[in-house]
Amino acid sequence: MKRIIIIDDDADMRALLRMALEKSGYEVIDLEGGLNLMTYLENQPVDLVITDIFMPDKNGMEIIKECREFSKDLKIIAITAGGDLVPGEFLKEPAKRIGANHTLSKPFDYKEIIDVVKSLIGE
Repeated sequence: MKRIIIIDDDADMRALLRMALEKSGYEVIDLEGGLNLMTYLENQPVDLVITDIFMPDKNGMEIIKECREFSKDLKIIAITAGGDLVPGEFLKEPAKRIGANHTLSKPFDYKEIIDVVKSLIGE
């Protein structure tokens, strides 16, 4: 079974993503922030990381960089609604430049994210 880590400070977003991904047959670990990410990556195989970009303890750009340093092959999806000063669309290209395989703007259709996950890591 493919394992996915979701990192988002929004508990509702994590719950909705978890439900959609588990329904599609994936094992899901969800984290409120990225502070413990490396512990998970180092101790169990992970196929994909989905990370929000704007979070209080560690932002998604830092998480993408850490993931890329850990593994060039780990698949990463960056999600964002943007922030107070920066709309989400402006963050998608920088996220890809530093290593995200795909980016999505919130709100997104859950079928869309499942399709992206399947294209990156299969079923």
